[in-house]
Amino acid sequence: MAEQEVIKHTKKVYKIWNSREHSIWHKVKEFLLEVFIIVFAITLSIWFHNRSEHAHQQEDVKQFLLGLKSDLKRDLEEMKGDKASYQDQAAAFTYITSVKLNQELSSDSVKKYFISIFNTTALNPNNGRFEGFKSSGKIGAIENEELQNDIMDLYQENIVSLLASTQRYVETKKQLFDFVSRNQKRLTDSTTNLKSILAQDEAQNICVRLNGPSELLSRYDSCINKANKIIVEINKEYALRD
Repeated sequence: MAEQEVIKHTKKVYKIWNSREHSIWHKVKEFLLEVFIIVFAITLSIWFHNRSEHAHQQEDVKQFLLGLKSDLKRDLEEMKGDKASYQDQAAAFTYITSVKLNQELSSDSVKKYFISIFNTTALNPNNGRFEGFKSSGKIGAIENEELQNDIMDLYQENIVSLLASTQRYVETKKQLFDFVSRNQKRLTDSTTNLKSILAQDEAQNICVRLNGPSELLSRYDSCINKANKIIVEINKEYALRD
């Protein structure tokens, strides 16, 4: 519609300017009026277009943030479980490294901590939605700068740091796995020499590096706190209760 108005008034400008029926001052006055109308029509058209684009853009942002909230809730459940697992691992390796020289580990305690000793735990973040939105260049469309910054911090700093710490811890654990694998022997059909292996100096040295995953736990706390903060901000942004 705006384009049709511009064309109509442009034709009218041309007609006025080439008319022989009016004085030059009349032509100038009519000419300026029509130019004003054309500029106004174009400006109004651009304004409506920008407003429509902005509304569409913010709808995309809303859908992203609501989806991100669901992703974060799933990640929070996993992170809380992971943190509890690392706390159990810390307890297991603290017990193992508390053994005195020539003292034997308790069979019941080794059995109790067996899963914590030999499992590996790592966060698998639900970051596909974030990566897709970021790669599309739409992150800047989040008008709440604090929320935008918190999201970027979580996925590009907090989680990255957590995964780096996790990798180092798991690599240390693999050294223990390898040592046990090389030295483990059957004593009976149902027992092995695992207790004596864990009491050896090399195993003890590895376990000392595993009994205090304080850096990991601290980084889980940072991720959990940041994720909870983002969820609160999203709820506030759209007046949601949960």
